[in-house]
Amino acid sequence: MHVISHRKLKEFYEKHPEAETAIQQWYATVCDCEWKNFSDVKAIFNHTDAIGGQRFIFDVGGNKFRIVAVIQFTIQRVFIRFVGTNKEYDKIDCHTI
Repeated sequence: MHVISHRKLKEFYEKHPEAETAIQQWYATVCDCEWKNFSDVKAIFNHTDAIGGQRFIFDVGGNKFRIVAVIQFTIQRVFIRFVGTNKEYDKIDCHTI
């Protein structure tokens, strides 16, 4: 998978250094995948939810952080829409972000 954009992830863990290892591990794992459907995602990241509109919520770092991403399986792209703490996540509408 090709993740767009790593910059959002980096900006987040630069503000939250405690998230760096978990976010980088998530990124490296996703880049090594060739997902064809949600079942493939769940096989790697069991604590992922599909919320419709090609949007998926990943629990990262022992459920301390959240990543909301749009996954387009046919073109092998993961578009980062949000990365944040659980508290920040609670303040967004992940269906419209």
